[in-house]
Amino acid sequence: MFSNERYNLIFDYLKNNRKATVDELAGFLYVSSATIRRDLKEMQKLGLIVRSHGGALLRETANEVSIFVRREKNAREKELAAQKAMPYVAGFQSVFIDNSSTCLILAEKLNLENRTVITNGLQIAMRLTQKQNVNLIMPGGVVHYNTNSVTGGLTCNTLRNLRVDLALVSAAAVDEDGTYEHSLETAQIKQLMFRQAKRSMLVVDGTKFGMPGSYRTASLADYDTIVTDAPDAVIAKYRDKGIAIVN
Repeated sequence: MFSNERYNLIFDYLKNNRKATVDELAGFLYVSSATIRRDLKEMQKLGLIVRSHGGALLRETANEVSIFVRREKNAREKELAAQKAMPYVAGFQSVFIDNSSTCLILAEKLNLENRTVITNGLQIAMRLTQKQNVNLIMPGGVVHYNTNSVTGGLTCNTLRNLRVDLALVSAAAVDEDGTYEHSLETAQIKQLMFRQAKRSMLVVDGTKFGMPGSYRTASLADYDTIVTDAPDAVIAKYRDKGIAIVN
């Protein structure tokens, strides 16, 4: 079992129990206490947990798993979804790119030279500074270490004054009623950028279909384009409802 897989299992355990001892986690994952201590040390660096005497507590602000963990989780599926989206990302001079790990992969692949890119994702902004001639705009706001993003009133106030040709977003969860996020702040930014964009594209890996989410961002019909790596069997019921999905 890779360490990033353990991070997800530890995080899920703490979400359900709020706290755990090293011995509890070692027994739960069938690994040594030394391994758990190393994992907890790294997870604390990522901002996921708070170390306690003999164990760990879930951070009160840890609504979402760190982008560093999310980038590795379902990496193959996210890579496929991003690759499938490439032919449909065209005809724009300005784009909003959300802070999702899927859009991070896509942003790395796109030719954004001489285009304006707006993002609230710190990792995406850092990657795009390495590209030539990209007009990069990042709003101010409250910095969240877990998601490597900025959110809040200051962020929304800045974004309200901007218009884009394309909003390029992913989602934490998808069902027949729409797309969802795990945090209210993230959902609010995406809802705002739908209104500020001429068209919107959802790029989501197939593992997100049928997953639970707390904060609804939009109905599937609100997206101009939906791209996924999910097989026909997964998205058939969505197509039966008239939702166009590219896979």
